[in-house]
Amino acid sequence: MKRGLLPVKSALPPGLDARSATILREVVEEYVASGEPVGSRTLSRRLGMPLSPATIRNVMASLTEAGLLFSPHTSAGRLPTEAGLRLFVDGLLQFGGLSEEEQAGIGRSLEARGRSLQDTLTEASSLLSGMSDAAGLVVAPKGEGGIKHIEFVALAGNRALVVLVGTDGRVENRVMETPVGMPPSALVEAANYLNTRVLGSTLPDLRKRVGAEIAENQTMLDQLTADVVESGLAVWGGGGDERGGTLIVRGQGKLLADVDGQERLQAIQTLFDRLETQETMLRLLELAESSEGVRIFIGAESGLFGSSGMSMVVAPARNETNRIVGAIGVIGPKRINYGRIIPVVDYTARLLGEMLS
Repeated sequence: MKRGLLPVKSALPPGLDARSATILREVVEEYVASGEPVGSRTLSRRLGMPLSPATIRNVMASLTEAGLLFSPHTSAGRLPTEAGLRLFVDGLLQFGGLSEEEQAGIGRSLEARGRSLQDTLTEASSLLSGMSDAAGLVVAPKGEGGIKHIEFVALAGNRALVVLVGTDGRVENRVMETPVGMPPSALVEAANYLNTRVLGSTLPDLRKRVGAEIAENQTMLDQLTADVVESGLAVWGGGGDERGGTLIVRGQGKLLADVDGQERLQAIQTLFDRLETQETMLRLLELAESSEGVRIFIGAESGLFGSSGMSMVVAPARNETNRIVGAIGVIGPKRINYGRIIPVVDYTARLLGEMLS
């Protein structure tokens, strides 16, 4: 397909004239499409402009000196640097919205219809992976949603299962230690006590209220049952643990599609390891909270993945009161199709935010 010069207008990236911007755009789009370096003769045919390969080579040399292109040792063609990709994404990328059919398809995929919150989030992650040909991720904060019900189930030994049912449909379980010599009735009494005080409260609010009542001896509970109540709330974390969350990643195998060489394989393995850490979840939420819309991180810009050579597109999911209820995004090689992925992530984030309101 032959392309012409980009129009000369104020929207061109600073420091680039129309000819340089056009050639940079073509190099990046060829890189996104094939991953291969592009040479001056190929560009001359693609552009269909009265520019000789020699003239194009001169422009590419200038872009290389500016740190926007580089020449891999195996080829005389050029590839974009991370700076070149950033300039392309910020100033040259053209993308449209999703069709009504695509929007309806995303909506049908995420419809709850009795599914748990975990299933819905997993479906969102799989959906993003399928539509982007990269890894999809969804982060949902813990401990901020309302609580519908708490139950204690006796286990073998001095242990019990604490079952928490959220007002949004999520069901989570934790194992707690129970006091020695505790009668089975203490679990029932502890659950009854907490459930009369839930009323959609968040965990921090419930923990604060119960703690005050126990401290002031206003619970009418015996000591063993009070210990069960405190232990049951404690297993969900205190202090700063409310900033934790659930991170769901689907499509990790797609990150290995273009990997060649042991060094790149080790970088991807490091990425997988970091995705499983609590610090990564917190950082993803922080990145989403600091953004009103979609953000694009190329290479090491996010501070999360080091030199793994990955890009990330992430957006906040906000409820009707504009509070963050999660973050969704895509992680893939730097040559991901930004023009396709950005509207997908943006629409899915907005829809998921509405569903979690």
